[in-house]
Amino acid sequence: MKRVLRERSPVLRAWSPHTPMTIQSREVLSRLKPAFVRTLGRELDVRSLSGRMCPVMFEDGSAGVFTLAEYCHDDQTLAILDLLEAKGYRLNVTALFVLAPALLLAIDRVGSGDVTGGVQRASAQGGERSALDSAFNDLVAWGLTHGASDMHLNVDRAQPESAVRFTVAGRYVSPECYRNIPTATMLDMLAVAWMDIQGGNGAVFDPSIEQQGRLTRFIRGKRVLLRWASLATDAGPSVCMRLLVMDPCSLTPDLHALGYLPSQVEAFGRTRTTEGGAVVLAGVVGSGKSTTIATLLRDIPADRKVITLEDPAEYLIPNALQNTICRALDEQDEACFDTKLKTLKRSAMNDLLIGEIRDTTSGRAFMDLAGCGTNLYTTVHAGSALLICERLTSSFIGVARDFLATPGILNLLVFQSLVGRLCPECALSADQVFAAQGWHCVAGLGRNLPWFNAWLARIEELFGVPRGRLRFRSSQGCARCNTTGIPALRGTKGRTVVAEMIEPAREPGFLEGIKRNDVLGLHEWFHGRARTALSDPCMDGKSAQHAAVYKMYCGQIDPREVESRFGLFEQAFNKVTVRA
Repeated sequence: MKRVLRERSPVLRAWSPHTPMTIQSREVLSRLKPAFVRTLGRELDVRSLSGRMCPVMFEDGSAGVFTLAEYCHDDQTLAILDLLEAKGYRLNVTALFVLAPALLLAIDRVGSGDVTGGVQRASAQGGERSALDSAFNDLVAWGLTHGASDMHLNVDRAQPESAVRFTVAGRYVSPECYRNIPTATMLDMLAVAWMDIQGGNGAVFDPSIEQQGRLTRFIRGKRVLLRWASLATDAGPSVCMRLLVMDPCSLTPDLHALGYLPSQVEAFGRTRTTEGGAVVLAGVVGSGKSTTIATLLRDIPADRKVITLEDPAEYLIPNALQNTICRALDEQDEACFDTKLKTLKRSAMNDLLIGEIRDTTSGRAFMDLAGCGTNLYTTVHAGSALLICERLTSSFIGVARDFLATPGILNLLVFQSLVGRLCPECALSADQVFAAQGWHCVAGLGRNLPWFNAWLARIEELFGVPRGRLRFRSSQGCARCNTTGIPALRGTKGRTVVAEMIEPAREPGFLEGIKRNDVLGLHEWFHGRARTALSDPCMDGKSAQHAAVYKMYCGQIDPREVESRFGLFEQAFNKVTVRA
């Protein structure tokens, strides 16, 4: 087959006489022997292949090719190796090197072994834009492969390099291969990605202002929606992107799989048999509220008409008519929102999702729709089920307190949190921790075995959980859980929901307390509700902390996860009393 340098051949060779070496980070590149010196693209006149493959020279005078993984056995790559030999270059013992897209792009642009580059931006054109797109898609692909919920591109304009981080299993982590991306490359990558933005404020990416929008990428056969939110910090823009797979085959798990216990699933079921009123799900940022809400709506019977208003639609809900409404950063969007609401009320719907109640505009919509007989589902940022009403009646949202205290308006209030689930293959018992002669508390401090023993005694005293039932995260992990190469994630396998619920119709005195604004009285009532033993899976009357303790009792979560979410056991509430 004829090899053409300027056009990629559609046929890939199934073999190569050269075994490639993979280089995913600048650190690995710097340790090459012989060391990489400079690129040879200009001498060989193959600059059109920039961002895909690059001929290079090493300090001993040998040559090779840096390339992306998908071009490793491509005819063009092999043709460049032949061209190097034809020009009199001696090939390195390892002639092929597979690089991460961002690293290859940085080398192409700098042209030498110093891939830190500068912080001055250059406009991306032609092949370089394609290369920047490829590098950006590589970041998204890493996030999808490792189950990241968010991707963070943190630009430090005062430094030659900047880092990309991901939120994986609730942890803010940076893979080694993305810790040292040239700052100029990252800025150009963001500028190119912004060209595809929808609903964004600004025609071009502006590092000096806050911008938001959404863009779509097709990664490994899946449609991925990225919700873009940039923060203009002193050091430079920090862009957070929520990664949402919009794939009909990638539906959310059911409530049991998310971590809800049987009694809690039954409570959700009761709300679906009630006509009118609101289900409000609360949690902090990243607590999985949207996932749970999408699961609830997906389980609504097909003979009911379901409509959603979201910013943007985060999950595909097959039985729903989903609507994306882009809310402006300056909140000057009331007319658009009100027009959509007027149309909705003429749409003969049975169930409606408003993605989030966050301001006076969505607060007015909540009062309008919850009071007109529609089954309403929504989310709000709040720190507990009790604080949902306080959040809704705050000056930021403005829902009337008397309205919330009206019977039939609130059907179910839910607060959920996500905690790391232990890997069942390598979780350690207390005896194994003793044998290891090493222990770190939730603060990351090294503790001796007497301290550990006293800490276990405190758990037994507070919660009645025998130490023999407890399991702890292995810092070494195993083949099943150590898939990301990130130490903080070893020994864990995903996350599980811990939740608390209030059903106003079944809780005498709750609505009266809301009407009187009796915050302290409601707090005392909530923590004094009748409940079964902590070893009992029935969650009626129990808090999210109790749910976490139950899962700790079952060996599903590390006791330190309970402390990190609900406070140190040394400062915990008094010994739990079991009520009939």
